[in-house]
Amino acid sequence: MKIVVLGAGAWGTALAINAASNAAAGHHVTLWARDAALVKALQADRTNSRYLPGIALPDGLMLAGGLLGDRSEVGDAVAGQDLVIIATPVSGARAMLHALQHVSVPVAWLSKGFEAPVYASFGLMVHEIRAQVAINLRAGVLSGPSFAQEVARGQPTALVAASAHDAVRDALVAAFHGPTLRVYAASDVVGVEVGAAVKNVLAIATGLCDGLQLGLNARAALITRGLAEMTRLGVALGGRAETFTGLSGLGDLVLTATGDLSRNRKVGQALAQGQTLQQAVASLGHVAEGVYCARTVVQRASAMGIEMPISEGVVALLDGRISPLEAVALLMGRNPTAEL
Repeated sequence: MKIVVLGAGAWGTALAINAASNAAAGHHVTLWARDAALVKALQADRTNSRYLPGIALPDGLMLAGGLLGDRSEVGDAVAGQDLVIIATPVSGARAMLHALQHVSVPVAWLSKGFEAPVYASFGLMVHEIRAQVAINLRAGVLSGPSFAQEVARGQPTALVAASAHDAVRDALVAAFHGPTLRVYAASDVVGVEVGAAVKNVLAIATGLCDGLQLGLNARAALITRGLAEMTRLGVALGGRAETFTGLSGLGDLVLTATGDLSRNRKVGQALAQGQTLQQAVASLGHVAEGVYCARTVVQRASAMGIEMPISEGVVALLDGRISPLEAVALLMGRNPTAEL
């Protein structure tokens, strides 16, 4: 199978490495970066020193480059491919989907989160962006509990490939299911995307909890109640409740909320230590999607009358309206209610 991964950040690079390393599958994998200078560095060093330092690119992994949004460059990258993977942050998904709108082969994105509310009254998930700019595209999402470093190193990982199209699900399983990566097929794109987005917000809250040394009881309560928030929003948006007990819901939430490699968790820990949001984000060197989509999560929940007190507390904290300790006090001071 011929696979092109559009975006050479940590996750795109890791997935390309994993697929290219599966010798038994015999895939032809190309990693495409919008920055031609980055491509030259990757070719010279055979490692992505910015995003995945110390992990070598397989000899068979091909590299290409161009300008994001330049249709001719993107067109050249996807010509003759069997599967196209969009590995940009959510902020770059609209331009990429627009450039790919006439592609006939399956397309899938790795992006997790909500777009800034520029093109609608609230931020959109990637499947909603696709409905606006690439309605005829056969597309889906590949998500689940996965740190890029571990996938690139070939450590065991399980993901979910979600699409309304059988051909997209089948292509994703054929491309990435292998000795170290298990891929499950699903049709609930909405549920998978909601889980992938909201878990980042909840990971900031859990990082705050751990940074304040509130204990393991508090962490368990926060993750459990966070899952309830995520499920309420996801079902209201059209997702299926059972999706949120699976890989892209509970699985991704547990990993991102408790794993030391989680950027969103690190933001919460930094805030607990007294850093400003700007300092916390600057220290990462990578995108922390939870910072950018927390407000949209709360806005969409509020518009549908859904309570998401943990997410609301994260937004207030990120906005500087409350301190870390005040965020905890607000949650603990809520009136008793039934566990739903």
